[in-house]
Amino acid sequence: MSRIAKQGTTGPQGCILVGCGFVADLYLASLRSFPEITVIGVHDRDASRMQACAAHWGVPALPDLAKALAEMPADGLVLNLTNPTSHSAVIRQSLEAQRHVFSEKPMVLSLDDAKSLTELATSNGVQLGTAPSSVLSHTAQNLGYALRQKIGGTPRLIYAELDDGFIPQAPLEAWISDSGAPWPFADEFRIGCTLEHAGYYLSWLIAHLGPVSRVVTATAEVLPNKRDVQDCAPDFSVATLSFASGPTARLTCSISAPHDHRLRIIGDEGVLEVRRAWDNFAPVRYRRRMRIRRRLLEHPFGKTISSGSAPHPKLPRKGAAAMNFALGPAEMLQSIAAGCPSRLSGAYALHLTEVTLACQKTGVHDMTTSCEMMEPMSWQR
Repeated sequence: MSRIAKQGTTGPQGCILVGCGFVADLYLASLRSFPEITVIGVHDRDASRMQACAAHWGVPALPDLAKALAEMPADGLVLNLTNPTSHSAVIRQSLEAQRHVFSEKPMVLSLDDAKSLTELATSNGVQLGTAPSSVLSHTAQNLGYALRQKIGGTPRLIYAELDDGFIPQAPLEAWISDSGAPWPFADEFRIGCTLEHAGYYLSWLIAHLGPVSRVVTATAEVLPNKRDVQDCAPDFSVATLSFASGPTARLTCSISAPHDHRLRIIGDEGVLEVRRAWDNFAPVRYRRRMRIRRRLLEHPFGKTISSGSAPHPKLPRKGAAAMNFALGPAEMLQSIAAGCPSRLSGAYALHLTEVTLACQKTGVHDMTTSCEMMEPMSWQR
């Protein structure tokens, strides 16, 4: 269980959650697996939703965000879990109050905002990081280990699938969070599955292969009249990403094709494969290429690649995901306490945001930002 701060108190690794919708419950459940993190309280502009969330989790409600920001510890963290249309305003308010921020994905909806807020964070001496946290998971870090060890040889081509099934026909109204928040399907349709989901594999690839130099994207709305929601974003996208380090990737996002969350990295000697993007402990398998008589094929079973088990808590499956959403906030708080940059902040967060936005819009996009490869977690070096 997380330590729960009484109203008005602070802790050495405290955080405030802004936004008490569906995803807030996933974060609060995850934060309980980090007893060193104090949940200072939760805020939402909808008072009834804030009170319901606070009551369910036994944490303070913070009706005055400006006051909460002013009173929280300087080494604390604001978790921005609002609707993406509110991300920029909440981040700016928090940064202007000189508070560190971890934002749900996409960090913001425009590159100009992303650049402006990154500059503001730097000038105010605070950190701005972005989800998803799964890049710090057992699976993603083991994939990084495999690539550093050149397992499979030089990576040449990557197929990343984030197809989520024929979502409009799912029982969406029955998807309710632990504290009673409905899954905001109308907002999800308007933001689009690309901005909501692309970051899962983009974060892994950018972390382990470095920056993307160009994105060529085609999108479509193949399912019109989704639950009578108007002004929907594309519900299908295919992006071809050119990495400065050499490999080319094809990333597909949809809410129409049958569920498929595979990642395959094709190298000179074989294929690295992950089958479940939303499982922090999904196995990384290597299928070496071999010749049998006149046939060339990959090993049918493959070898599980691991350099050791991650020390981070393993959470049970909740709906479609078996993920600990607090991995990112925990890493940011540890980095802040150590006086060093978080892996999820700065140039990485900005570049991930630019690439994600490019995957949403049809056209050819030359990237204007860059970043270094991500330093592995200490247990994975």
